[in-house]
Amino acid sequence: MKRASAGHLAPYLLVSLALVAPEAWAYLDPSTGSMILSAIVGVFATAALAVKTFWYKLKGLFRRQAPPPAQEPGQPAGSTGPVEPPAAQD
Repeated sequence: MKRASAGHLAPYLLVSLALVAPEAWAYLDPSTGSMILSAIVGVFATAALAVKTFWYKLKGLFRRQAPPPAQEPGQPAGSTGPVEPPAAQD
């Protein structure tokens, strides 16, 4: 004889518990519904932001960086533009 696993008994247990559950005399006002809705929207917004953040980090790992521009002689280190002569003083 085979033994039943807990995974096979779970649906029967849930249905039997739902059938014997007593009535609930609860009141949910309109603000409760909007609170639940805003919590659901917040969860989705947080998940979307997390996915976006991790996507850009993952994308940055595989992105090739452009080589730095070649510097012309006479330019100070870190300068990318042409060198302008100092202003004349009177």
